[in-house]
Order: sequence, then structure tokens, then C-alpha cells
Amino acid sequence: MALSMTASKIVAPAATTTKAPRVVAAVPPRAQVRSVSNGAEARQMLTWTPNNNKFFETLSYLPPLTEDEIALQVHYITRNGWTPCLEFADSEHAYISSKECVRFGPVTSNYNDNKYWTMWKLPMFGCTDPSQVQVEIYNCIRTFPNAYLRIVGFDSVRQVQVAGFLVHRPASATDYQDPDQRSVGENSFGGGRGGGGGGRASGGGW
Repeated sequence: MALSMTASKIVAPAATTTKAPRVVAAVPPRAQVRSVSNGAEARQMLTWTPNNNKFFETLSYLPPLTEDEIALQVHYITRNGWTPCLEFADSEHAYISSKECVRFGPVTSNYNDNKYWTMWKLPMFGCTDPSQVQVEIYNCIRTFPNAYLRIVGFDSVRQVQVAGFLVHRPASATDYQDPDQRSVGENSFGGGRGGGGGGRASGGGW
């Protein structure tokens, strides 16, 4: 039986050309207003400024208190029968710190440096006139212009401090931001100016 043989033709595989990946320039995402989980628009959300943005006591988040506003707060203290007292401290000792706790060893639990400021004169026992407290505020600022000054109120019945707020921030202070600069967003750069100036709690003057 005759067989017909056909020579097989070996063909090399066709060469494949590998295309370089297409480089696409980064394009900012399309500005779309979408609500986040809290219902606000993402672009309206702000970031808290961590630099030079410190606070004192309970009223530090407000704009600087005027003399009349301070008088009202003092009136609230005296009306409740509390004893007003003035305390001051320079910038180095105004903020609570724990860097010196090591000198006491393990007995320093709940201890902090600078928790107590220097007292201006004695507590004003029996004071019922806010103007008397304002006179002492002025005298303390005139004597220690580069110090922080706060008013505290003591309850003689409960034997504890029940009120406290800052009334003077030195002009040299650089740890303060104006209320409109405490948070930054997409149109803010640098977090505002550091240092709100001296005077009543942050700015102004007596």
C-alpha cells in the first residue's frame, strides 16, 4: 500500500509586539458635591489646626472677652457666694507638664507640673463688687504684663474650685489662633497667624 507523505512545513511563530502601557497624566477628580455620613458636604468639613492653637479653662474657645463680659462673669461668681481669686503664670509655666515628674519616682501618679499658678495677693473673701476684681486685674497686668492671668472661683461650702477662665494673654504669646483660623479647609493655607496678641484673654488690652 502506497503512502503519500507530505512534508510538514515548520513555521516560526509570529513575533508579538508588546505595547508600552499608556501613561495617563494625573487628573484631579471631578469636583462633586456629595454628602458624607453626617449629612454635611465634604468640602465644608474642616481640619483642626494643631499648631499654636492652645486653650485655657472653659471660655477659651470664645473670642476675647471684653471688660463688660468679664464683669458679668465675675458678677456670676460673687452672686453665687463664691470667692474670686486671681492667678498668673509666665508662658513657660502656664501649661500643665509632666517632664519633671521623674524626680519623684513612681509616686507621681496623677501629678502634673504647673497645675497651680502663682496667686495675686489673697483670695478676695467676701467680695461682692465686680469692679473691685477688675481693679486687681488691671494691677496684676500692669505688674506682670508678660504673664497669663486667670480668675478662679472657690466654693467655701464644697471646698473646691468651681469656676475659672482666662482674662489676659501676653502680647508675646504665639500659642493662640483667632477663632476664624482655628480650623482649616481647602481654601486655607498655613492655619492662620500664630499668636493672637496680648490683652483680654487673647487680644485687645486693658
